[in-house]
Amino acid sequence: MTSRRGILGMAILVTWLGMVGWHVRREYFHPELARLASAALSLDPTTNFYTLQMNGRSVGLANSRLDTIPGGFLLDDLMTLELPALGQTGRAVARTQVRMSPALEMQSFTFSLDSEGGEFAAEGSMRGDSLLRVTVSAGGAPQEFEYRFVEPPLFSAILPIRLAMSGGLRVGRDFRFPVFDPSTLSTRTVEISVLEHDTLMVVDSVSRGPSGRWVPAREKTVPAWRVAERYGGMSVESWIDQDGRIVRATSALGFSMERTEYDLALQAQEDARGGGFASAGDIILNTAIRSNVELDDIESFGALGFRLKGVDLAGFELDGGRQSLSGDTLRVTRESWAQIDPGYTLPYSRMDLREALEAEVLIQSDDPRIRRAATGAVRGVDRRDPKEVARRLSSYVHDLLRKDVTFSVPSALQVLEEGAGDCNEHTVLYVALARSLGLPARTAVGLVYLDGSFFYHAWPEVWLGEWVAVDPTLGQVPAGAAHLRFVNGGLARQVEITRLIGNLDIEVLTGDERVSGAGGATPSARGFAPPPAVAPSPGFAPAVTAASAPARTARSSR
Repeated sequence: MTSRRGILGMAILVTWLGMVGWHVRREYFHPELARLASAALSLDPTTNFYTLQMNGRSVGLANSRLDTIPGGFLLDDLMTLELPALGQTGRAVARTQVRMSPALEMQSFTFSLDSEGGEFAAEGSMRGDSLLRVTVSAGGAPQEFEYRFVEPPLFSAILPIRLAMSGGLRVGRDFRFPVFDPSTLSTRTVEISVLEHDTLMVVDSVSRGPSGRWVPAREKTVPAWRVAERYGGMSVESWIDQDGRIVRATSALGFSMERTEYDLALQAQEDARGGGFASAGDIILNTAIRSNVELDDIESFGALGFRLKGVDLAGFELDGGRQSLSGDTLRVTRESWAQIDPGYTLPYSRMDLREALEAEVLIQSDDPRIRRAATGAVRGVDRRDPKEVARRLSSYVHDLLRKDVTFSVPSALQVLEEGAGDCNEHTVLYVALARSLGLPARTAVGLVYLDGSFFYHAWPEVWLGEWVAVDPTLGQVPAGAAHLRFVNGGLARQVEITRLIGNLDIEVLTGDERVSGAGGATPSARGFAPPPAVAPSPGFAPAVTAASAPARTARSSR
């Protein structure tokens, strides 16, 4: 804070600077908004339809509608995804509505994601140009949050339109924008580069063919710009038209979307259902990283070494605790349960681990239902012993939840009610239960070895004098040495793991460091779930169903 000084010269200087700032805002900022508002007058109300594909096969459809409303614009995006995952099909529907001023400033939004794992919903409104108030519903009572910004954030779905209307579609130009993501409830900095200008052919109308199927009847040319969007190590390339509307887009794992007519998009989706979505490829197997060696009896290893190649490891949390990183070589040592000495009794009373004890929007550790479940889970053990509580909670969550692939933004309360999920659901419920009992816990995301490959995975870490990995999905306490942690934290951090997809190679360094009597069940790959950020959506942001949700993993055969 600027201290108050009783010096006339300082008062004059401050007054002068204030006047300059006011003139700058009036002469620069306001005309910029006025220019945007003037440019936006050319936006025509329209609805665009898209087919979503993986490896050339339909896995969903989307539509994006832009309307004029009193005082500005309304953008309405709707997307349905049906993704194959080891013989199952996970379905999710995401809807986004954004109200904008004539200058395309976000005024309010609603966002929802419906899937087998439950419903996640968020709505928010701007107060002035620096305060965003958000209400989230994800099981239990709605929760309210406030976000303050140095500059007004853009909503992810608005970004390409704003880019086009601001005159930014010129090859070679680069931009940085603060963007609010409703699925992670966070603001990220997005870097955008305009790479190329070309003319694309787009289906303009359809007709019935001789067989009764819909076929393109006419195409039209559309001037378009190829734009790369980068954040969190992930890159999505899109072709956008002069109004900032997506024409084509591609993302990791062979996902793509393309503008088309509604009848063609629906027909492709119906064909995929009739032929089985497996023909599109499997999202779980497509992201697996094959091991150079087979590791039999994986749970008997007390330590393992891995050489990580193909990606820049900067920014990942690979070093610390059970993991040590030297150059590109990672060593993971499984904790010895018998030698762990927490050095405290529950509930943990110091403030240094406050973040690992507090309730969060999806980790409702202060909800009475979570507290009751946690109390019941540890009945019969010493509730003051962190080790006993950590072990019992792992067994409880492992036995409680049915092992299902789930495309969702998981909420601990919804998981408790549904009684099913993959590793992400196991982890969020475990962390909520642990925190409710005063046991510090956090989420780790990375890779786990199973059946000759490494799969994306999430598991909890608990504070027992050090951060100790446990795995309620696989029933391991402590978690095996084949768990490679890359990041800790919530949804906003976990998207960073997407830069591993299709790039990381892992060489297991052979060396027989086995231990006897290792705890935990031997895992088997009964099912997996997707890594984050894999499918593009009508706006620049990837589809939240598989995009912003944290990485999932293998399920035990239990």
